[in-house]
Amino acid sequence: MCNKGEKKSKFEVCDFGAWAMNVVSSVGIIMANKELMSPQGFAFAFATTLTGFHFSVTSLVGLVSNAAGYSTSKHVPLWELVWFSIVANTSIAGMNFSLMLNSVGFYQISKLSMIPVVCIMEWILNGKHYSREVKMAVAVVVVGVGVCTVTDVKVNAKGFLCACVAVFSTSLQQITIGSLQKKYSIGSFELLSKTAPIQALSLLILGPFIDYYLTGKSISNYKLSFGSFLVILLSCSLAVFCNISQYLCIGRFSAVSFQVLGHMKTVCVLTLGWLLFDLEMTAKNILGMVLAIVGMIVYSWAMEADKQAASAKSLPFMKEEDMRLLIHEGTEQNSLKDVEFGLSRG
Repeated sequence: MCNKGEKKSKFEVCDFGAWAMNVVSSVGIIMANKELMSPQGFAFAFATTLTGFHFSVTSLVGLVSNAAGYSTSKHVPLWELVWFSIVANTSIAGMNFSLMLNSVGFYQISKLSMIPVVCIMEWILNGKHYSREVKMAVAVVVVGVGVCTVTDVKVNAKGFLCACVAVFSTSLQQITIGSLQKKYSIGSFELLSKTAPIQALSLLILGPFIDYYLTGKSISNYKLSFGSFLVILLSCSLAVFCNISQYLCIGRFSAVSFQVLGHMKTVCVLTLGWLLFDLEMTAKNILGMVLAIVGMIVYSWAMEADKQAASAKSLPFMKEEDMRLLIHEGTEQNSLKDVEFGLSRG
């Protein structure tokens, strides 16, 4: 049998694996989509429809996995899956509309606002509280990413409304992923396999219309080349890992931790853009990135400290429970009933 230290070590390795998969796949998909959608690349300007392709491939992988017996299917009520898909698709459409109607600077600010929004929603919905150290670390991350990404800030009424819808729906989606996994004791991949087909179908139907409204271009007029097909295939393959790791991270950590992780990806994208695409790296960018990284390190330390504090508080109760069980085990044959009665009352 594994001792507690070995179990903790394996758990930490799994946590790091989920985190690393999300960072690598997310950064990779951003780079692939940049090549696919930029005018200098393949000029595929249909972001919502592309997301439909992503979920279609994810659905296919889930179907094959279930058929091969690599994963099991657990029951989740259809209305909850449909509700989640509506929220998730609203998030995707809201983000696209927000980017179209607002300046890039305000779009970045709206994304940064998701962390405090998620904190407030988790407090309202789940009664979750955060320590002062965690709040300070989150503030440092938000300021750091804001310094290195936010430039011009222009907003209008329609854009502000779309940004609010996008922030609220994205925050609710990420909280719901964790809630559904806990509520139905379902794994991240199993839940994704159930939600992906609904999202794929709705996005493939509505996506072309949304993209036409956003860009004024119809996907039916796009001339697909072999090169663009390969990049779309790469984007869809990376999306499978990105989607799986998103569900994994939220299931293993929390929606707030996932948002902090998301800003780590922003730092990686900026660095790769400088290395691969010769983008300008100013002193302001570097200062913001350093602040963000420091904030993430402090956040990790603060969350670990909170876990240890929670364990320390529960330890006396655990010892008391263990003593009670040992006392009951030392009695006669009716001791088992006494234990069950004591536990049911506790």
